[in-house]
Amino acid sequence: MENNKRYEAGIRAMEELFSQEVRNGMEGIKKVSPDFWDMIVSFGFGDLYSRESLSLSQREIITLTSLITQGAFEQLKVHLQAALNVGLTKEEIIELIIHCAGYVGFPKAVQAMGIAGEIFNKNE
Repeated sequence: MENNKRYEAGIRAMEELFSQEVRNGMEGIKKVSPDFWDMIVSFGFGDLYSRESLSLSQREIITLTSLITQGAFEQLKVHLQAALNVGLTKEEIIELIIHCAGYVGFPKAVQAMGIAGEIFNKNE
């Protein structure tokens, strides 16, 4: 895909996943490194999230699992909201976290469940 099309596809995916407020916050990276911002948008969201074989909700399941595994809890907050935005239910997210406990351990799963609770409360 041509660079401009990759970037445009990435922006469209980000618009489906994240609120304007979150996208504005993410754009702070552009001020630090425009090249890195372009990589995030073009590759991360243009190339990866815009592929057709998986839905955005399926991609968020993968992303949530990966973030929990890494202990990347700041990113997890943003992607928990994105998962809700693209149709995952509270119950599906809870089950995903419970399932992760067996693979990543209870400390990471407990941390993830606490963050999920915060995000769920904001959405009520």
